[in-house]
Amino acid sequence: MLLDNFDLDKSVFIIAELSANHGQKLEIALETITAAKRAGANAIKLQTYTADTITIDCNNEYFTDVLKNTIWEGRKLYELYQEAYTPWEWHKTLFEAAQAEGLICFSSPFDKTAVDFLEQFNPPAYKIASFEIQDIPLIEYAASKGRSMIISTGIAELEDIELAVQTCRNAGNNNIILLKCTSSYPAPIEETNLITIQDIKTRFNVEAGLSDHTMGMVAPIVAVTIGARIIEKHFIIDKSIGGPDASFSLDEKEFTEMVKAIRQAEKAIGKITYELTDKVKTSRKFSRSLFVVKDMKAGEIFSEENIRSIRPGYGVHPKFLKEILGKVCVNSINRGCPFQLTMIKQ
Repeated sequence: MLLDNFDLDKSVFIIAELSANHGQKLEIALETITAAKRAGANAIKLQTYTADTITIDCNNEYFTDVLKNTIWEGRKLYELYQEAYTPWEWHKTLFEAAQAEGLICFSSPFDKTAVDFLEQFNPPAYKIASFEIQDIPLIEYAASKGRSMIISTGIAELEDIELAVQTCRNAGNNNIILLKCTSSYPAPIEETNLITIQDIKTRFNVEAGLSDHTMGMVAPIVAVTIGARIIEKHFIIDKSIGGPDASFSLDEKEFTEMVKAIRQAEKAIGKITYELTDKVKTSRKFSRSLFVVKDMKAGEIFSEENIRSIRPGYGVHPKFLKEILGKVCVNSINRGCPFQLTMIKQ
């Protein structure tokens, strides 16, 4: 079992990503946790960093140009993270609130100090964000704690994923889940390439899922049908809160609909079987079978004019038709009678 108290073999693990969707108000963050439970999430995920642990306060072009052609264009990186971060002093309250709701709670650490801080909460996993997949020292340190490692691959090339996975394994941690991700905000659905989820599972011998930034819920549902066992989606109780991530987050109504659709998709996937359910067996009466379609007298010959394969399925199997044609009728038969092999003169 990769996650404490949750069996990925039995059900898809659905994560509501809090991210910056709290507007720097603790009461909104707490309301979001309650709403995530109502919406059907299995977990709430936080992000643990400060503006100073994730970047530096610098005004040169490197820290402004990086946001060009994004929804955050025109801002400075440091200021963006000042707005988006979740205060560390909230974490204890948020973890306790999630536990009270019956939600699993964990976080994305963005440096070693965040890992050290989060250890006090005994989280079941550490989530490595897409932009941190190249931070091998961080991955190595987080993996050394022996918790499940959930790693997004949004900006990763194949070598990056290979190195991240090997780093975890070298640290003695093989509890690895890789999330297919498209690090574009919002992500165009035609760029999600969800079929890669199947390759991730087999290539790296890990569980795989989707960290989704597309608009809507089509991508998560499709991902589940091709093998995703974890779905992560940004969650906001009300988009009027605004904030850096609001535009590509699902509100409570949308998230609830996504969860319901995923659970229905799980039921539809089912298992590999060629056995018929009792309900389907009952429906076999609507299948084809052989019927006498003209009144017949004893001694008449069965032909394609008086015996046919039609619905319903109360006669013998149509596969016997060639054997029956040309045989002699033993007794008179009324039109509309299901054909039985006993009707043939022996």
